[in-house]
Amino acid sequence: MTAEANPRTGRGTWVRVLVRGAVLTVVLLGLVVFSVLLAKVTLTPSPASADLVTANLRPGRSLRQYAEDYTFLAACKQAGGNLLLGVPFGLLLPFFVPRRLRMIRTTLLTAVAMAVVELIQGALVEGRAFDIDDVILNTTGALLGYFVLGRRISHRYYTYTDDSGFPRPSAEKPEAELKRAPEPVGRAKATRTETAPTKAARAKAAPTKSVRAKVARTKAARTKTGQRDRPKPAATASAKKRGARAGRTDGAADGGRRATGSGAVRSLLDRLRGR
Repeated sequence: MTAEANPRTGRGTWVRVLVRGAVLTVVLLGLVVFSVLLAKVTLTPSPASADLVTANLRPGRSLRQYAEDYTFLAACKQAGGNLLLGVPFGLLLPFFVPRRLRMIRTTLLTAVAMAVVELIQGALVEGRAFDIDDVILNTTGALLGYFVLGRRISHRYYTYTDDSGFPRPSAEKPEAELKRAPEPVGRAKATRTETAPTKAARAKAAPTKSVRAKVARTKAARTKTGQRDRPKPAATASAKKRGARAGRTDGAADGGRRATGSGAVRSLLDRLRGR
């Protein structure tokens, strides 16, 4: 499997590289052609309209003039021409812009490019002037081209040329899938047959609740009878010693009492004799 998968992956990478190079070449050629056409349309001098054209820095002023002073066809020609000039930006720029925030970056690049063109017109080209409405119309055309066709084409291009868009070969399965793989049928049966007798043996060995209650009752009865039949404990050696000491002290006290009594009797006899 690995020997077959490696040539396939190598061929896939080479095909993706060739397709990517071909697509980028076509897009670059399209940008060059579009730039030439844009330069011819916007940077050609017009001496006849030198006295009529003035710079416009207010958004919507030229559009209002198209609606009021121009005929319908002339207004559509002016506004539609500016919109069409921006459409190629929305088709070609997404191939060179990163995938993150692609629409915003395409819009900003179009606005900057057309603002530079308008500045060149007003500064260097005779009969041309800077018009902010032309920049707005060109940027709107770029957005239309991006939403209609540019987003889909660029998305397919990136999904095809990106390595993550292709499935991994079977030899490079992640470890999680290998861990989750089911066990063979033979092993499952063996484990089942091994666990069945162990469960039965545990069930036999484990005593029931009634047996446990009987054993507890017998133990309690034995402890009660043992406490009744037990003889009283004999006096210990320390108790004996204490008794002997107490006897001695009592004997000494009796002897002292007797000695004192005999002494008193003798003293009385001696007094009587002296008289």
